[in-house]
Amino acid sequence: MDTGSELVVRRINTGTKYRDFYSWPDEELDEMESTLAIQQFIQQKIRRDFTDIEGILELPLKVDVNVWNYEHLRQFCMQLNELCVMLQPVCNSETCSQMTATASWIFLCAVHKEPKECCAIDYIRHTLDGAASILNSNKYFPSSLLSRVNIKDSSVNKLPSTCRRVYRIFSHAYFHHKTIYDDFEGRTMLCHRFDRWVKKFDLITPDLLIVPLDDNSDNLSDNSDGDGYSTLINNSVIEAPNYKDQEDEGQYATVSEHSPQPNSTVEPDIDVEDEDSDEDDETTIRE
Repeated sequence: MDTGSELVVRRINTGTKYRDFYSWPDEELDEMESTLAIQQFIQQKIRRDFTDIEGILELPLKVDVNVWNYEHLRQFCMQLNELCVMLQPVCNSETCSQMTATASWIFLCAVHKEPKECCAIDYIRHTLDGAASILNSNKYFPSSLLSRVNIKDSSVNKLPSTCRRVYRIFSHAYFHHKTIYDDFEGRTMLCHRFDRWVKKFDLITPDLLIVPLDDNSDNLSDNSDGDGYSTLINNSVIEAPNYKDQEDEGQYATVSEHSPQPNSTVEPDIDVEDEDSDEDDETTIRE
């Protein structure tokens, strides 16, 4: 790109010091000539000011909202790999034998043929690997110029369940490895951005966000797993509150007490659309 009489070369040459990375002028989205233009634009905004969450999330004109959300989720997963690496020295099968956030919930890992318990660090690795598989799947998101401009609604339906699982990485880090979480969050504001993003674009409901940030600390509850699902662990039955007055008859129950609920039907339930479905990853109580 020619800015006045100066030719701007956007390239990191061999031997470039880290502090000199990306030292070229910012570029407008419509000036970016690449199938990865939206991803590059998001990364440019993050480098400019990672604390400007609203600016980073602001949907540009003429950009499809589904593509915008797809690219943001890709970016979240890429950045979360750093948090995973930071957790590895202290989060292992001995210190965190189960994937938990608050004391009331154990998350089951969905990458296995049948959802099962994994230690926390394996759950985190599996979740990021699974998200990468979905987001790079030619079945749902074909690798073409068209897929970076327009995404099918059927593929967009994969995003909320992926968001729900990815969020658990933040919640585990916050409740069990607070020092590492604070270090990472102070340098990236990633959980704050994720929280704002899922609310702004209605990807998961606010009551599922249990990490106490400035704008959602009231959502924290010992009985919330950040998912809205009740889990059966070791064949024990846990009580679910009555949601019969809600319009959605398929509403999943949330945990209340560790005792059977009178006059309720309890069944392990996993909804499966097809063999590649990722909609539900847990044994649940449904009313």
